[in-house]
Amino acid sequence: MTMSPQTTTHMRTAANVALQPEPPLTGRRRRRTRERISTHLIANRTAYLMIAPMVILLGIFVWWPLMYSFYLSTFEISFYEDPVFVGLQFYQYVLEDPQFWRSIGIGAMYVVYTVPAIMIIAFLMASFIRTCGIRLAGILKTTVYIPTVVSAVVASIVFIFMYRADGGIINWLLSFVGLGPYAFLSDPSLALPAISIPGIWLAFGITTLIMLAGMYDIPQSYYEAAQLEGANYVQRTFFITVPLMKNVLLYLLVTATIAGMQQFELPLVMTAGGPTNSTMTPNLFIFNTFKDPTPYATSFSLTAALILFFVLGTISVLIFRLIRSDKAIDA
Repeated sequence: MTMSPQTTTHMRTAANVALQPEPPLTGRRRRRTRERISTHLIANRTAYLMIAPMVILLGIFVWWPLMYSFYLSTFEISFYEDPVFVGLQFYQYVLEDPQFWRSIGIGAMYVVYTVPAIMIIAFLMASFIRTCGIRLAGILKTTVYIPTVVSAVVASIVFIFMYRADGGIINWLLSFVGLGPYAFLSDPSLALPAISIPGIWLAFGITTLIMLAGMYDIPQSYYEAAQLEGANYVQRTFFITVPLMKNVLLYLLVTATIAGMQQFELPLVMTAGGPTNSTMTPNLFIFNTFKDPTPYATSFSLTAALILFFVLGTISVLIFRLIRSDKAIDA
């Protein structure tokens, strides 16, 4: 049996088509990925449009200045000469400077003195206000908020007079129990605890109100059910209030820690970093370094500020890893 030329041609064409390789899987996957991304963007375009202004503002006022600061830290900057590229040389200088690490340690000690006291006092005050009537609670909330609107400089000057060895109210009160007088701001062992007191006073008001807002979000039915089961105040606090306020407490802990490490006004006004640099916090160290007349003071202080930024970021990450936040509970 013989085949016609047309049949032979058709069979040859079909064989060539069958032998052609299929499109690669990677190409298919890329097309599918692009389609999924396009579908996701179309479905969530409203959400992306809502967050776009904030992303743009963060890029302009946070990420770009941060990247540009890192770029400048690789130069030796002088107000009188052209910048000279030195790479990461100033990072080595800062990391090898014992005064920088001592200031980090002093900032950490300030945090140890202030943050636990702020959290405990604010929690107790918020718990008390929550049990008060509407009128008394309003008066107390206004009262505890007053320190928040007081300038740190004004508070520093007031506490300087209170700490005076001759005529200060603190030493006057201590004299009734046979103690003092103490030179609080001139003694290296007392200066840092002394400036921690106004730090606690300035911060506990806003902390109290934030904790109080978190307590108001806890349904009252939880406490009523616990009371019916015979739970006392301490048990209700540790098994209801604290667990349900975990996110609020975590937020306050992180923000108070960062604010404590960045404390600047109190040591500047009250002690100027003394005596013997015992209150030289990181920001005050950077400020004093910037004022130094040496040619590389600007680059050194800029690099120290960037390293402090990474130190604070590391501390925040550690706190979030050690104390994981919970999902919000719908009351």
